[in-house]
Amino acid sequence: MAAGAIRGSRIGAGPMGEAERGESAPRQSVSYFCMNEHTTVLQFAVEAEAPESWDCPRCGLPAGVDAENLQSALKVAPYKTHLAYVKERRSETEAAEILTEAIEMLRTKRKTGEVIF
Repeated sequence: MAAGAIRGSRIGAGPMGEAERGESAPRQSVSYFCMNEHTTVLQFAVEAEAPESWDCPRCGLPAGVDAENLQSALKVAPYKTHLAYVKERRSETEAAEILTEAIEMLRTKRKTGEVIF
């Protein structure tokens, strides 16, 4: 037997009744419906306000509490490259100026013999 083992016990073992854990809070069941006709039933405390929408655990689409008026899928923005973000921030003239400055700096370093990586 291992030196650190507790004999005759395991995680979760032992008398665990309602008396030791206390009373369970009153619950309410809320059903959510997604566009792929999945139904998800969740339990919330009665005092808690259930959210109007929930992500479907089966397909990931938004699900709502109203089965007649299903929520549409959110529009996902396409992936943007680094260059696309730069073009949003800079105009063509600014980009040309920055490129010219960078090229001049490289030429200057080459003439002076600095190591360029």
